[in-house]
Amino acid sequence: MWFRRPSLPDDVRRTLPLARGERVLAAAELADGAWTVATTTALAVVTDASVRLHRPWSDVDHAAYDPERSVLTVEWVDATGDTPLELVDAERTSFTQAFRERVQWSVVLAETVAVPGGGQVKVAVRRSAGGALFSQAIAGPGVDLDDPAVARVVDATESRVRGASGLPA
Repeated sequence: MWFRRPSLPDDVRRTLPLARGERVLAAAELADGAWTVATTTALAVVTDASVRLHRPWSDVDHAAYDPERSVLTVEWVDATGDTPLELVDAERTSFTQAFRERVQWSVVLAETVAVPGGGQVKVAVRRSAGGALFSQAIAGPGVDLDDPAVARVVDATESRVRGASGLPA
């Protein structure tokens, strides 16, 4: 399938904070006139005058795409509010594909476990923008990671996942 790559306007490109070696992989215009940009290291939302969002791929927990509304809703690992991205023309851009590939690139290994008291925790080894591996635990709704019984299960899972990925347990 061929995609017409939307041209990122020059003033938006100048506003985009690209680190040395960082490249734009895909971009899509948003309904409010801003642009969402998938780079090799981060997801950004940029206008010609400001950066509204610039977060590394390892901050993305997951996303859901609603093709009827052309909205990609991003959920974050730190449980900040969801970020809806209303794409102007999703069928003429490779943005959603690049988004998925970059999130998958950042996840090295993940395991979801049931915890005492109900609920689940996702324990993952992720890759930072610079390539370093680290682990993170993402609590499901109503899960208290500070509960000692929950912490024991999460610690054991984290140790197992880290060991399986080559990190010290």
